[in-house]
Amino acid sequence: MISIANPLIGAEERAAVDKVLQSGIIAQGPEVAKFESEFAEMCGVKYAVATSNGTTAGHLVMIANNIGPGDEVITTPFTFFATASVVMMVGAKPIFIDVEKDGFCLNPEGIESAITDKTKAIHPVHLYGELVDIPKISKIAKDNNLVLIEDSAQAHCAEDWGGKAGSFGDAGWFSFYPTKNMTTSEGGMITTNNKELANRCRILRAHGMSAQYQHTEFGYNYRMTDISAAIGRVQLRRLADFNRRRREIAMIYNKSLSQYVQVPKNRRGHVFHQYTILSDNRDKLRKHLQDKGVGSGIYYPTLLFNYEPMSQYSAECPRAQMLTEKAISLPVHPALTNEDVSTVIAAVSSFFD
Repeated sequence: MISIANPLIGAEERAAVDKVLQSGIIAQGPEVAKFESEFAEMCGVKYAVATSNGTTAGHLVMIANNIGPGDEVITTPFTFFATASVVMMVGAKPIFIDVEKDGFCLNPEGIESAITDKTKAIHPVHLYGELVDIPKISKIAKDNNLVLIEDSAQAHCAEDWGGKAGSFGDAGWFSFYPTKNMTTSEGGMITTNNKELANRCRILRAHGMSAQYQHTEFGYNYRMTDISAAIGRVQLRRLADFNRRRREIAMIYNKSLSQYVQVPKNRRGHVFHQYTILSDNRDKLRKHLQDKGVGSGIYYPTLLFNYEPMSQYSAECPRAQMLTEKAISLPVHPALTNEDVSTVIAAVSSFFD
């Protein structure tokens, strides 16, 4: 079976972990600090703060931007649960608006009509590895004095308009879950150019300690370990090659599959965390692919406000609803061989032919 995801962990990552284990410093230590510095440099920001996972990174970003009860945060319902759960974790209200007509990301045209006197932030997602329309969304945020927080969990090193994911807004946050373009096993990262925000996130991730046993506010244990950071530092060095291979595979798919299905646009710095197509016969296609030994994924089968914990925030999002019925993702990870890519293409083609 050709898997939908396959993290590439090699000898260099194993050696880096072994070095940490031999050092005896296996919790947060020097590897985390180096990883933060290297990741900030990659993103083109001044500061990066490592956390235990992407959700904890998003949670800290909300707190550090003083978002809380009574506030509203505009975001998309077509994404992973954590995008909105980190809003709810601080007592704020997610305001869902529809996605763009020709893609999968938040539609800038729907933002201004959703702004109220309670709106505190815009929280778009660089979904599947494609940047949102940053110029339009940034202008709306600036004109309305709103915080702009980038959910960059799927867009490591996506680049356009002279910047990279996580560098455009007041803050960004990333996930290093094993299916992502790079991994630390579990882990997250906050990016920002705001020194005060970065320092507060560092305090919040360590029980609210500004120094040992000096708790200046309520905090959490959201720290990354040196074991995870050691893996991340190696993966970061390989990220450009990983993304290059993802784009290469995506372009091969586009050329071969566009006659059968609606293929994704290669635009706005796309790094193809997922290669997602649209098909009117999505469920039958998925079964056919499985029978042919090709894995696939449905990201996402349900809009966030259709889950019980978020049902009170229901909204009219017809384009996003359509995506839950037609979107299917094909394998695009860099572990795929050229033979694997041909097998995927043959499997999709045979369904329609």
